[in-house]
Amino acid sequence: MRWRASALGQRIADLPWWRRLPTGREWLWFAAAVPALSLLYVLLLIPFTPSISDLRKAKLEQPAQILSADGKLIGEFKRSNRQWVPLAQISPSVVKALVSTEDHRFYQHHGMDFTRTVGSMIHTLGGNPQGGSTITQQLARNLYPTEIGRARNLNRKLKEAITAFKIEALYTKDEILETYLNTVPFLYNAYGIEMAARTYFDKPAAKLSVLESATLVGMLKGNAYYNPVMNPDRAISRRNTVLAQMVKRGELKDDEFERLKKRPMRLNFERQEEPTGMAPHFSQQLRKWLIAWADKNDYNIYTDGLIVRTTLDSRLQNWAQQAVNRQMQTLQGITNNNWNHADGWNANNPLVVQLVRESDAFRKRMKSAKTEDLSEQEVVKKLLADKSFMKELRTDKTRIQAGFVAMDPRTSAVLAWVGSRDYALDAFDHVAQARRQPGSTFKPFVYGAALKDGLKPEDKRRDEAVEIALPGGEIWRPSDASAPTGVELTLKDALAYSKNTITAKLMQEVGPTSVIKLAQSLGVRQSPLEAVPALALGASPVTLLEMVNAYGSLANQGGYIPPQLVTRIENSDGEVLAEFAPPKPQQAWDEEENYALVDMLRGVIDKGTGRAIRRQYGIRADVAGKTGTTQGNADGWFILMHPQIVTGAWAGFNDARITIKSDLWGQGARSALPMVGDFMHRALASPLLNAKAQFVQPESSHWWGNLVDRLREKLQQWAGTDEDAGKDEGKAPPPARPQPADTPVEIEESTPALPSSNAPAAPTPAQGQDGPDLDTSPGLAPPSAPPSPLPSSTPSQSGSSTPPGWSDVGTQLPPLAPLPVPAAPQ
Repeated sequence: MRWRASALGQRIADLPWWRRLPTGREWLWFAAAVPALSLLYVLLLIPFTPSISDLRKAKLEQPAQILSADGKLIGEFKRSNRQWVPLAQISPSVVKALVSTEDHRFYQHHGMDFTRTVGSMIHTLGGNPQGGSTITQQLARNLYPTEIGRARNLNRKLKEAITAFKIEALYTKDEILETYLNTVPFLYNAYGIEMAARTYFDKPAAKLSVLESATLVGMLKGNAYYNPVMNPDRAISRRNTVLAQMVKRGELKDDEFERLKKRPMRLNFERQEEPTGMAPHFSQQLRKWLIAWADKNDYNIYTDGLIVRTTLDSRLQNWAQQAVNRQMQTLQGITNNNWNHADGWNANNPLVVQLVRESDAFRKRMKSAKTEDLSEQEVVKKLLADKSFMKELRTDKTRIQAGFVAMDPRTSAVLAWVGSRDYALDAFDHVAQARRQPGSTFKPFVYGAALKDGLKPEDKRRDEAVEIALPGGEIWRPSDASAPTGVELTLKDALAYSKNTITAKLMQEVGPTSVIKLAQSLGVRQSPLEAVPALALGASPVTLLEMVNAYGSLANQGGYIPPQLVTRIENSDGEVLAEFAPPKPQQAWDEEENYALVDMLRGVIDKGTGRAIRRQYGIRADVAGKTGTTQGNADGWFILMHPQIVTGAWAGFNDARITIKSDLWGQGARSALPMVGDFMHRALASPLLNAKAQFVQPESSHWWGNLVDRLREKLQQWAGTDEDAGKDEGKAPPPARPQPADTPVEIEESTPALPSSNAPAAPTPAQGQDGPDLDTSPGLAPPSAPPSPLPSSTPSQSGSSTPPGWSDVGTQLPPLAPLPVPAAPQ
């Protein structure tokens, strides 16, 4: 006191508190402020932790159910591969092992074990980090990894503790254990104790033994580190630690422990695959869109029990899958046989050597090649001699794939969707993701542009050699499978027989801009179309969904509607949350011109490259369509239109350098058409479609005068027997009908595979026209343009059976340069 009364003491007392020692009273204020501020901080954190209603949803989560148009369950959108089981159906040894090891005072605390927390802090400060979380705190982290996180800081621990207290207030101890055991992950896409028991021991959780229970509980400390499949020694050591903890807590006798700890690890491991449903690619496309819709409308697709009614028909989907499976089995057998030939899968094939160099095994071997003093050639030689590796590589590379989609042209409702032959082996979607050259299926847009330009189906062009001058003085000479006949063909016949020369010449007349604009107006709206000469022959890659959508517009009198996947969304009580009706069609072009093009495509089926639809599959309905084949038979296409359904199929390989190695079976009429023919034969025989439906002819159409002739032709075809058809095939066709006499299906020109280019792409819909994008459609996810697993479709010189720079029928590849725009008529 005397010192404080001194002059120096007075000066110090007058200083601000942060520049002097605190007084006793100030020390008391500080001591009271710390817990007060801590409490305030905790209170401020409460709104940022999961609410009680969220906790209820976590326990009672209901995944969205996806239903077909005919009421069948297509699939469920679960957060994880989990089967919820009540605590009564979980072996008691699991609970005893869990509580003994993870939280032995579980039944005494209310969310946090303060004794254990303080002990953990002391050990951690002493350099021996230990976990202090209770089962309830771990449950909080498992349920809410985003809201709570896993960072090692005070903020996360406080949020975890607050959530744990909320859980304890809401749940009983048994409910907490049940929820924890049903949500904890166990690797291999197994979530929850039931799936873990089936994955590692092939039995339900109710029948787990003490050893098995200890093994699974032991994994909770570190799933990967104590993985009994990959690290059995560590797993046994950890299992015995769990058993020792059970002894310590009185849940296991000493003599039993001594006996059990000597037992070896006995697993019955089997991955538990999540059910994919009848249309997995369709469901995955729908999931992306539904997540965006749910976020926008404050729903959760994993917990809120949404019921999503789709356009898919389970019967049509089943027939589509069967058609794909049958054709893929046939083509795979042909492929396997052809790749057994001398020029097939062996070390002398340059393409096979190149595939080895591109493999993951080669890259891994090259990393260790320096230490082994091996050259690149020696590594390749070793891999080529590795029979097991070469067999696996061949199986992967020569596995033929398919895409199949069917739509209702009146509404663009997707009726069937098969994205690959087997979703488990290849989840890549060959309907909406894969962009492949469409070949001759793109030609109708060229002829359609010609009709818009004033030409008529009866106008003629001479079947003769064509030379197209390109910038830089180069010349492109497109050709056909057979030499030019020199006769004049109508445009209708030129399309029916898929004449490359006439189509390329027609593109010169109408200009690329008109062709691109028509294709985009009809539905090719996501893939860029390049204004290059070979665009006429389908050189710009597109998706199967776009092409079928565009043909659907033709079948819908020229009216474009984006694909529709969803009709209605309901809640778990059946109340309608949203309904989706197809939008009004956008008229892409004149109805009369549209009908004229559809009539031209009838000729493809009646007498042209797609006549197997009638001769082989007996389809007599009013249908029209087009086949397509690309460079070296890398892609086979077929699209068929009916007034009530449009169906398209693609067949090929993920690596476009791989082919069936058969000019006969590689054509779209033999690879893709059978899938559509098989499907349509069954669909038209069912009550789902009206086999007598006709394409609507515009009332003002001037094509009615040809109706009698067309009907007469059809009646003559229907009256003919299969034997008559066979006799006709044996005769040499007249010059104006260049059909091959030796096969029932037209051998088509294949579209050249073009190299990369800096040529300007066609305007996108946003630049060149109005209209909705595909991603506005109910159920169709926005195009994310994922990296395709397909390499460039330009054949490797080393692996091609034709000279570099030439197509399979001898058409020299043109440089990728814009076509000259034709001069405006005077």
